[in-house]
Amino acid sequence: MPANTTAPSGSSAAKKTSRKKGRRARLFVIVLVLALVAGVGYGAYWSVSTVRASYPQTTGSIELKGLSGDVDVKRDDYGIPQIYADTDSDLFRAQGFVQAQDRFWEMDVRRHMTSGRLSEMFGAGQVETDSFLRTLGWRKVAQEEYDKVLDEDTKKNLQAYAEGVNAYLDGKDGADISVEYAALGLTNDYKPTEWTPVDSVAWLKAMAWDLRGNMQDEIDRSLMTSRLSDEQIEDLYPDYPYEKNTPIVERGGVSPATGKYDPEAEPSGGIGSETVEGATEGLNTQLSALSDTLDEIPALLGPNGNGIGSNSWVVSGEHTTTGNALLANDPHLAPQLPSLWYQMGLHCRQLSESCRYDTAGYTFSGMPGVIIGHNQDIAWGFTNLGADVTDLFLEKVSADGYQYDGKTQPFVTREETIKVAGGRSRKITVRETNHGPLVSDRNGELEKVGKKAPVGNTAPDRGDGYGVSLKWTALEAGKSMDAVFELNRAKDFTSFRKAAEHFEVPSQNLVYADTEGHIGYQAPGKIPVRLKGDGTMPSPGWSADYGWEEEYIPFDELPYEYDPDRGYIVTANQAVIGDEYEHMLTKDWGYGARSQRINDLLKKKIDGGEKISTDDMQTMQMDNQSAIAAKLVPELKKIGISDKDVREAQKLLEGWDYTQEPDSAAAAYFNGVWRNILKLAFGNKLPKEMRAKGDCIYVKPVAGSGPVDEQDKLVRECGQRAPDAAQPDGGDRWYEVVENILDDRDNEWWKVPAQGREEAIDSRDELFARAMEDARWELTAELGKDMSTWSWGRLHQLTLRNQTLGTEGPDLLQRALNRGPWDLGGGEAAVNASGWNAAGGYEVIWVPSMRMVVNVEDWDKSRWINLTGASGHAFSAHYTDQTDKWVEGELLDWSFEENAVEQSTVDTLTLKKP
Repeated sequence: MPANTTAPSGSSAAKKTSRKKGRRARLFVIVLVLALVAGVGYGAYWSVSTVRASYPQTTGSIELKGLSGDVDVKRDDYGIPQIYADTDSDLFRAQGFVQAQDRFWEMDVRRHMTSGRLSEMFGAGQVETDSFLRTLGWRKVAQEEYDKVLDEDTKKNLQAYAEGVNAYLDGKDGADISVEYAALGLTNDYKPTEWTPVDSVAWLKAMAWDLRGNMQDEIDRSLMTSRLSDEQIEDLYPDYPYEKNTPIVERGGVSPATGKYDPEAEPSGGIGSETVEGATEGLNTQLSALSDTLDEIPALLGPNGNGIGSNSWVVSGEHTTTGNALLANDPHLAPQLPSLWYQMGLHCRQLSESCRYDTAGYTFSGMPGVIIGHNQDIAWGFTNLGADVTDLFLEKVSADGYQYDGKTQPFVTREETIKVAGGRSRKITVRETNHGPLVSDRNGELEKVGKKAPVGNTAPDRGDGYGVSLKWTALEAGKSMDAVFELNRAKDFTSFRKAAEHFEVPSQNLVYADTEGHIGYQAPGKIPVRLKGDGTMPSPGWSADYGWEEEYIPFDELPYEYDPDRGYIVTANQAVIGDEYEHMLTKDWGYGARSQRINDLLKKKIDGGEKISTDDMQTMQMDNQSAIAAKLVPELKKIGISDKDVREAQKLLEGWDYTQEPDSAAAAYFNGVWRNILKLAFGNKLPKEMRAKGDCIYVKPVAGSGPVDEQDKLVRECGQRAPDAAQPDGGDRWYEVVENILDDRDNEWWKVPAQGREEAIDSRDELFARAMEDARWELTAELGKDMSTWSWGRLHQLTLRNQTLGTEGPDLLQRALNRGPWDLGGGEAAVNASGWNAAGGYEVIWVPSMRMVVNVEDWDKSRWINLTGASGHAFSAHYTDQTDKWVEGELLDWSFEENAVEQSTVDTLTLKKP
């Protein structure tokens, strides 16, 4: 069963129970197989042969159909391949073959997810997920990109890659490809089919989905209207603190003379904030259901929240020990096994018109080219820009269509057939408005939406309710796949920017360094210009006043920097540029805790006259300091505590330097206190649709939800959201919320009504005291009464779970495919961002998915690490052979030049022309 791919909510309880029983039955069969696979009991001999059947051949030679010449695949002692060929097509054909050797199960599940075909592999339990994915139409858009938009060279590379994958598959049964197929073969007759170029293109849609920006914030603001006033909602979404946390680009604007962005220009004035009037208040019913649906869609890149993001920074040679630039990058994504990334080098033996690539870095299994890395001339890194590229629209729908500008418009419809392993096929009809697909059609609770939602006087009659449609830049065909190959070939900042112009979706911050001593930054992407509104709340789809202009923000007007005077550039999901910038990129930036810590560390060294080394960059990546601890601990230490056990815990904070090392008892206790401060001050006041499942409190019912004479009675209300997506998540938005009211001891947010035997709280210090008490007993239950045994790492653990069959089921199944746990340091919004959700618990839910430090002066002195390993085979030596080093903050040597690669090679496979 794939991770995060259970059916969306909205079905009846009986259907849910039936599906769960069906899943348990299938898992029981799979467990029996994996008992054999793992060598348990009498099946040991069969298990070993089954496992080994899928291991890749890494030495000797193999004939590969379609090659124009021999290709060498050189692997180091971590199984990382470097490919050498004489033509582009041979290079990418070999890349497809090699990635399929190591990762085809992962590739196959991904392509079924992106095309809404999980039911073909995993049965009827995936039909509703497939229905939603078909409604979004990722595969349809990818096909359009391939047919009509992408360059011919790009399509040739994609085709060569697909041919390489298929050459690997040729003549193999499922058990020859991976252990998972051996298990799956006992539950259905699924057989892998040929790979296609569109399978590769569609993966970019999944990447865009998980990096889509503020869509969840848009939903959450609307959900809050059932419990909170407009002023309270504003408190929980404060403005970005420009005066405290530096944006990426510190100056510049669109020049009135040229109409283009100029890093030296004075901005001509920011844009105003314009909200939607009255049309979106109180949309509990449809938006909570939509939120549940979104939670069920596979989040292969990670939870979409305020803490998640990435770090990258680049330092010019003026300030480094090497005399040339150093570039660091660590994207923060969901932990998964195998890791999302696959390390690889792609080398033309001699660069020419027919062979144009000499690049290495991190790739996606299932997609040709290098996503993040370097070539002979430049290095680049990515972080999520966070641009607001999605909008939800309320639609007045009827059997005849939807209302727009006073007229009824017909839906654009298409039929989709979902094939189901072991069952009958299902058909769905997808309906689209002029804004996009009607996502409310895919959920039972959304079929009749908005029955109680107050709307303005200008809204059309509610009737049976409103539908919800999604407008999203990724649902338009684009050229991001072209950009991957253009980045791989770029030689200088001009060609780098040209490649960035085509990296339309998802919108990423791109940092740059080159061998000539230059550093730079570019903000690319399709970013909409709204007719009205600011994208923070759903818009009225029936009004032509809303929607997007036909043209996006012109690329020439997007911010960039080149060799800034300060000598370094930091991107860590903070604001790109000040609020005086001419265009609105988003109203929901990350709040800059990580980025400012990196800025401060760099500035301190540079101002002190120190040169920054590769070791320094590596050390910075593991920086564990908690910005919110530095603000709160001085106040927490002043609180008078009468309970001696709680006072003993309070003493842990004495002398603590706010670093979150895995062996730190103080870090464990502080994070427990922080979690309970958030719960008391904010979490218990949020609507149930935003709180974690199992989080139950007594509250006054929402006005209008019951008889008038019972409105003063308290009712038990339990949270409904998955723990890793609940609020308050504790990200740096909540840092800003708390800091804004920290000195106002009598602020209303600090006041909590009595709950059961708990007395009411009337001030900040009373709330802090209660939080310290609650944390003491929570950690006692988790870690024991003896505080000398407490440590942050014991609370804050990482378990790597196979993203398909290893995420559900009995212990034996999980032991066979999963690994861990590991005790981690770091934490929410630290530079070492091992993220956790304060509303849901302390478990690690996102991580630096890889780390790299690129030495532009000498490529062979660069360093890299992956979260897991090169192999997707559960019992391979390279399944998790990098993880222990990753946990310790170590990096591997990264060979690039031919001599260095040769010295590190332990296995060589020659792919031969037939």
